[in-house]
Formats: sequence, C-alpha cells, structure tokens
Amino acid sequence: MNYPRKLLPILQKQIDSREIIVVTGMRRVGKTTLLQMLFNEIESENKVFLDLENPIEQKIFEEKNYHNIWSNLREYGISPEKKAYLFLDEIQAMPEIVKAIKYLYDHDNVKFFCTGSSSFYLKNLFPESLAGRKFIFELYPLDFEEFLVFKSQPRDFYHSFAEKETNKSLVRHEKVKGLYEEYLNYGGFPGVVREKDSRKKKLKLNDIFKSYFEKDVRNLADFREINAFRDLILLLMQRVGSKLDITKLSSEISVSRETVYSYLSFLEGTYFISLISPYTLSVDREVSGTKKVYFCDSGLLNHLSQLTPGHLFENSVFNSLRKYGHINYYQKRSGAEIDFIINKDIALEVKTKGTLRDLRKLKKISQSLNLSEHYLISKDFVGEKGFLPATEL
Repeated sequence: MNYPRKLLPILQKQIDSREIIVVTGMRRVGKTTLLQMLFNEIESENKVFLDLENPIEQKIFEEKNYHNIWSNLREYGISPEKKAYLFLDEIQAMPEIVKAIKYLYDHDNVKFFCTGSSSFYLKNLFPESLAGRKFIFELYPLDFEEFLVFKSQPRDFYHSFAEKETNKSLVRHEKVKGLYEEYLNYGGFPGVVREKDSRKKKLKLNDIFKSYFEKDVRNLADFREINAFRDLILLLMQRVGSKLDITKLSSEISVSRETVYSYLSFLEGTYFISLISPYTLSVDREVSGTKKVYFCDSGLLNHLSQLTPGHLFENSVFNSLRKYGHINYYQKRSGAEIDFIINKDIALEVKTKGTLRDLRKLKKISQSLNLSEHYLISKDFVGEKGFLPATEL
C-alpha cells in the first residue's frame, strides 16, 4: 500500500501549470512512488512514466533532431497532437536530456514531471536557459506526522507552535510515545518504516548508506581521497549539533581546509547533512558564521554512529523543524545559547526532559533578542506552560 506524502497535494495543484516540475531529494525518500501516485491521477491516456536509469528508455531522447523524439514516444502511445504528460524518473542519469526537455517545452504542448536524487547535481544540470520554466520541490524522509500515517495511526497536527502548546495532551503523547521511540531509532526512510523486523530495518539502513556512497558519491563527485571523505562523514556524526572547526577537521583527515569545504558542500547539496548558521540580523554575518551540522535522518545516524540519546534526539527534532521555515542557532561567547530559532522569531530549546529552570533561562535569552515566542521541546511530557512534547512537531 502506498501512503500519500504531504507534498502530494502541492504537486496536484501543479498538474495544470505550464512549468516543468522537478522533485529532488536523497535516494529512497520516495520520489518515484510520489510521482507514480501523481501519474495515476492524471486522466489523460497521453502520458508515460520513463526510468532514465534504463538505457533503453534513455535512447528515446538520444536524437540530434529533437523533433524526432516524438517518433520514439509514439512507440509508447504518446502523441504530440494533444497535451502530453512526460514523467521522467532519475534525470541525473542522463544530463544531456535537459536540452531536449527545453526544446519540447518551448515547441510543444507537453508537461514534464521529473525526479532527481541530488540538488548538488540538479543545480548544475538545469542551466539558466530553464530559468522561469521550472519549479523545484524537495522531498525529505518522513517527518513524525507522515510516519504515523505510514503506521496507519494518522492524527491531526496543529500548525503553529502556540496551538501545539495549548492543545498538548498527556493522553495523545502516551498513545504515540512508543512509535516516536521507533521513529527516533530507525528514522523516516519509507522502506525502513514499512519494515517490521528490526534486523531488516538495519539492513535497509545499511543499504541506503551504501547506495548513497556508491551512486551519489562515486558517480557525481570527483574526489581523489574517497577514504578521507568517508572519514569526514564519521567525524561529523560525532559532532551533531556542534559548531564545526574546519581547521581541526582538515587536520584529522589530513586534507586541506578547501577540500573539507568542498566535501561539506557536496554532503549538503546531496541532502546528507544540513548546516545551520548563527542567528544574526545581518545576512553577511549569517553566511560567514560558524555552522552547526545535522544529518538527514536520525535512523541512519543512529545506525552508523554511537551517539548519546540527547544528541540523537536533537537531530530528530531538527529534521521535524525543517518544514516550518528558516532555522538558525544562537550562542554567545558567554555560553548562553538557543538550539533553534525559526524564521528569526521563535526560540526552541531541546531537552530530553526539560525543567522550569531551563525554561526561565530560555525566556531570558529570547526576550533579550526580542523574539516573539519561546518553547522548550522535550522528549518526555511536561504539563507546564511553555513546554512542547516532540510528539507534537
């Protein structure tokens, strides 16, 4: 059974738009399944779903005269005489197809839906010639709300943090805390979530990492020191939620600072990590500030590293917060800090079990920064005002 993702209704609204639709994200997050669900909703028979990792289906677009592509598509029942819907899966497998897409988009009545497994690659794959012709949507592993849907236990989530805090319930929390523990330990990759056996979950997580390393790293990057790249990943896993010292990292894996920066850029561009900047009202200072690192999925992180429960929990919370907007952190030289600031307005501190003292400290720092809201996110349920269980994110 296929479960809908929250991105599906957003893509449904794009069916009749003119723009090329691109869904990108890590491998195994469900991009192909999502587009197949969209494909099945289109009533027209003048549609086709093509896998560009298949050499036979690549040949459709290997024409010097792009108009001849229609002759190839006729073999799949596709006609240029009426609006055609072309779904192209894994377009990064055929970089040269972009020119053909542009030609068909400009000259014919055709709607493109594409998937690609790397924003790092897609930013180079789609040149400026496609500016104004495409919309790019990002798909991540399941958040906890989607996780509950996949577990056949859907429930309503409030959108604003104020509503979440006002409507929190010990009963609601107790009903799903066991599932949250599973989500924390095994993450949100759909194939892992569907698997019931814990040993098979671990095997699938191992396969996801292996696939990332073999298909994205080896195929997309030209890293001479592939072992150093691997070692950097392992070092970063031990630094989740911490500020990165580039000089120290370069020393530990014996490569230059510039190489470390290139590795980090690739890891972020392929959705494997996220780097967040310090809170500041200056755009220039934010861009140049020391970054903190988080990983794409708590299950993958938990499987590949030995983290404290607190760091694993913080990483899971970060992944749940991405959907709310821009994320920063705050830290003064004196040591005062806030784990996350959403849209430069809402302060969130993460504790496995917070105290009123933690909340008072957060309030004081938040007020000094003129932030409008502040909440302490806890793994355990705390009934006092200002505390928000992670099961509500």
